[in-house]
Amino acid sequence: MAQQTEDQPVRPLRRDAERNRQRILRAASEVFTARGLQASLDDVARQAGVGVGTVYRRFPDKESLVDALFEEKLRAIVVLAERALQAPDSWAGLATLLEQAASMLAGDRGLVEILMYASYGQDRVNRARARMQPVVTRLVERAQRDGKLRDDLRPTDVPFIEFMLAAAAEYAGQVRPDIWRRYLVLILDGMRPRRSGVSPLPAAALSPDEMEAAMRAVSQQRR
Repeated sequence: MAQQTEDQPVRPLRRDAERNRQRILRAASEVFTARGLQASLDDVARQAGVGVGTVYRRFPDKESLVDALFEEKLRAIVVLAERALQAPDSWAGLATLLEQAASMLAGDRGLVEILMYASYGQDRVNRARARMQPVVTRLVERAQRDGKLRDDLRPTDVPFIEFMLAAAAEYAGQVRPDIWRRYLVLILDGMRPRRSGVSPLPAAALSPDEMEAAMRAVSQQRR
């Protein structure tokens, strides 16, 4: 019985450890989303309100933290593509993927950086890309066979379009973070093989004052 009594405190410690882990992951999501992957484990610790030693006990290095944090986000993007392929309308499936993926990327600097550069979690990113590539290829080819997508668009254009939309969201993030939706509609119209008219734009263009404010905000961030 004495041994059982001595072992009893272990469970609360394990619960505390898991709470700290989740606290660190939430803080890392906030830090890396706002500042990108150049943020340090010290930054994460400050955001989480814990000592940096606590962070290192849960995650031995920055790469292991990034890997754990973005595992679910990368999986979610793959799921979006796979669901888009199940859409009955080939154009609607492709357009929905572009919108939903852009919505995930917009404002998430860390996710954009890990997908573009794979500087952390390279194996996991490569696996996600390997799953995405054939699905996106099928989405593009299906829409082209149906005559709903211009024939000269290539599957590699799709992630590039996503990165352009994410860049627009980041550029105007301090002024109008949803401005990327305007450019998505413009791009979608340009992807059509033919049109009898143009789609209404969901957001107004930046005013001269807003453009100036966006430029100032970007300049200040890079100092």
